[in-house]
Amino acid sequence: YKFGPHTIPGSHVFVLSNLCYGFVNLKPVVPGHVLVSTKRVVQRFTDLTPDEVSDLWLLAQRIGKTVEAHYGAQSLTLAIQDGAFAGQTVPHVHIHVLPRKAGDFPRNDQVYDAIDHKAADSGPGEKLDLDKERRVRTHVEMAEEAAELRALLQLNSATATEAP
Repeated sequence: YKFGPHTIPGSHVFVLSNLCYGFVNLKPVVPGHVLVSTKRVVQRFTDLTPDEVSDLWLLAQRIGKTVEAHYGAQSLTLAIQDGAFAGQTVPHVHIHVLPRKAGDFPRNDQVYDAIDHKAADSGPGEKLDLDKERRVRTHVEMAEEAAELRALLQLNSATATEAP
């Protein structure tokens, strides 16, 4: 699977739809932070076809319902960074799906700083480095999470398409 200039191994993909796919994140911000992207490499949201827009959001909704329940969350953050000046680091449209719990960030909106890989101001003269808490996961860790989510999505939907 192509994700901008990157190749996503099939073992990291946990669900497919007609035009999109869901895959685990290399450096999740919170447990269960996954990504949903179009199969076609498209840099900007406005360049998607209407069918891709619909499929992308429907798959994000389905994934969100599953990860929220599985990770014991009470809410979701769904985010798109559309273009480099919006913080998009991979030039391919994708939605971040983050299961959220009370108190997972000192200030709720810090989740966006964490997604954006930037430090947020936490007070006068003090910087909070949210990225230092994140670590790159191994291929095995990512494949295990994808397998777990793949099984959950197949159980939760009779129309699920199995990813390789």
